[in-house]
Amino acid sequence: MLRFAFRNLMSRPVRSILALLGLTVAIAGMVGLFSIATGIDDTVGSTFGRIPGLAAMQPGAPIPLFSRMPMSWSDEIARLPGVRTARPEVWARAQLVEGKPTFSPPRFLFGTDIERTVNLKQAVYRDDIISGRFLSVDDVGTMNCVVSRTIAQAFHKQVGDRLRIDGFDLTIVGIYHCGSLLLDVAIVLDAAGVRRISKFDDGLISSVYVEPDDTIPKSELMEEIRKHFRGRRADDWRNNTAKAFPEMAALQMLNSAAKLLTTEPKPSSASTTDSSPLPQSSAGGASEPQIEEAIEVRSAQDWGDKIAELSSDLDVFLYLMTGIGVIIALLSILNTMLMSVAERLIEFGVLKANGWSAWDVMRLITWESALLGLGGGILGCGVGWVAVQIVNAIFPTKLHLVASSGLLLFSLIFSTLLGMLGGVYPAIWALKMSPMEAIRRG
Repeated sequence: MLRFAFRNLMSRPVRSILALLGLTVAIAGMVGLFSIATGIDDTVGSTFGRIPGLAAMQPGAPIPLFSRMPMSWSDEIARLPGVRTARPEVWARAQLVEGKPTFSPPRFLFGTDIERTVNLKQAVYRDDIISGRFLSVDDVGTMNCVVSRTIAQAFHKQVGDRLRIDGFDLTIVGIYHCGSLLLDVAIVLDAAGVRRISKFDDGLISSVYVEPDDTIPKSELMEEIRKHFRGRRADDWRNNTAKAFPEMAALQMLNSAAKLLTTEPKPSSASTTDSSPLPQSSAGGASEPQIEEAIEVRSAQDWGDKIAELSSDLDVFLYLMTGIGVIIALLSILNTMLMSVAERLIEFGVLKANGWSAWDVMRLITWESALLGLGGGILGCGVGWVAVQIVNAIFPTKLHLVASSGLLLFSLIFSTLLGMLGGVYPAIWALKMSPMEAIRRG
């Protein structure tokens, strides 16, 4: 039966090839589109899975680059129970690298407390050195730096070379490679160097990396840190943030407006039925303002969840785009099989007259459409996989697509089932005809 179905397809090569190409394009498109989502998930996993600690930063700031907080807070966090090390961090954007603007991909200056970084049990960048060395206590106050392999290759630099950042010459003492698009964009140096280059306020930091000592659960430690700073007035450093990043002022206004809109009204004394204490009132009778968080603490899981939300929105778009291609491919197979069945009505009538059952005819047509689906799936998966490798090779620092074996296997099975589905209606139409009716209509 399989050989008979293959010969029938080859008897009309042009029509079969056109249907095959239509399905190939649809499956290749599906592999390419969903490799974007798979690549995002892989990047997130390879990035945040390597960061076991917590990040304490300004509430509402999307990333540490836009965060500002008092430098003294890092010492307070270090003294809290459950904290092994609290490392202050200074983040800034490198505007010019070797005289060239850095926009895509961006380059960031990561100012670290070298002494505390050395004491960390696990540290990104420090543990990923592939050439040279990481920063040591001897590099405190110097302009020595560590860069990613991607940055070194982009600017043709090696260990010992100088790298000019925003008018300052840095000496490369080490090269690291994390294998993540989100991590391999940093130029690591002493925090004092970043302050000097970016004109960063001496009394502020961007964030604090907290390494737990595992004596208490992370969730409890996060709440303890928030509780320790809750209610503090931080107007001064927030104003400094607004001056450094005007767009953050608008973000803070939106956050404040959202809190006002989402805050539930307090129950009045007339409607209060429990014995919970009512909020204290001022002399004017108005309730005191709600105590706001002065610091936000995020874990690697929190970062991953935020990106997963964005990825889920992207998946909707990918499903829509893939659906369009699948519908076109299904119609192509349906048209091919309908035309094939219409041209072979006499053949089916003769086969039935010679003892073929309606089930045999249906199996023949289904095999033909399944072969089209399988062939389109094989070609589509192959084309999609090759395209993903080419894109990754051309844009290694901008895109990370992953055509996983699971995605390819799913695409192949889906293509075969799609081909079989395209042959169902023509098969049903053919098996309903009697031998004489099929011969007469043919």
